[in-house]
Amino acid sequence: MVDSLSMHNGPQTDAAVTGYLHPLFAQSVTQRGAPRELVHCGGWILERTIPGSSYLDGMGCYPLFACRDWSLLHRDVAELRDDLVSLSLVTDPFGNYTERDLRECFHDRVVPFKEHYVIDMQKPREKVVSKHHRETARKALNKLTVEEHPDPPQFLDGWMEIYGHAVNRHRIAPPRQLSREAFALQLAVPGARLLYATHHGELVAAALYFCHGGVAYGHILGCSPLGYDLSALYAIIWTGLDLLADQARWCNLMGVPGLNESGAESIRQHKLGWTQETRTAYFCGHIFNPSKYAELVAAAKPPETSYFPAYRHGEMA
Repeated sequence: MVDSLSMHNGPQTDAAVTGYLHPLFAQSVTQRGAPRELVHCGGWILERTIPGSSYLDGMGCYPLFACRDWSLLHRDVAELRDDLVSLSLVTDPFGNYTERDLRECFHDRVVPFKEHYVIDMQKPREKVVSKHHRETARKALNKLTVEEHPDPPQFLDGWMEIYGHAVNRHRIAPPRQLSREAFALQLAVPGARLLYATHHGELVAAALYFCHGGVAYGHILGCSPLGYDLSALYAIIWTGLDLLADQARWCNLMGVPGLNESGAESIRQHKLGWTQETRTAYFCGHIFNPSKYAELVAAAKPPETSYFPAYRHGEMA
């Protein structure tokens, strides 16, 4: 693992508002809550009604919280104290912060959450990617055509087809599925890059990346059964390392899915074949109103849990 806390680029300009920083992305996940801009740092959270109460809490947009100026995040957090019971989020592992900075903002929870598998695209491919993955990608490319779509919103029908395969393969429950309307917005986000693979004209796989701050984040990918047989995801990721290098220094393959990453060893090994380098995303939580928080926990009666906020224990089941 490399140091994930003394990062990267400093405050970004409005011209750099792309990918997870862009308001269109926050609007795409409104099924989870109402978008609220953090005006000082330039990030977005979602405000949610807490079931069985008139209170609100906040969460970062899935899968991670990004902002333009991490040094100002503490001001935004302080200004939420009269509106929310609590706030929780997962940090961008490429954010320009230190662990001390996070603890000054979030007084109740700052813990390492996931290791994100990251590829330095300036390093020689042979020194980063395993021999198995290199050979598998090259064999796949002998059978497949991988292209970048010039206008991602026009690929919506194809994207929904591929996403349907991902839903079935990974048994994504309806509450966690994204709608066609959500993806229509995500494909239109500035900085969105969409790669797709075909076999004799048949769509077999696709991957959506979001680019900002010199990083290409592997947001979602999907593959048909035929695509898995043809190792299409290897072909897409390999080709992406060439195509995305015009906009990004780093490719973030993201972490292993799930809250505790159990049962996902095959995914971990797949990502380790692409890179041994990781950066840490942190889970952060802050309680603004301890009395209301205690009231909600008492009403919810959760089991002994480390889940935050405790009154939402089981929401991701």
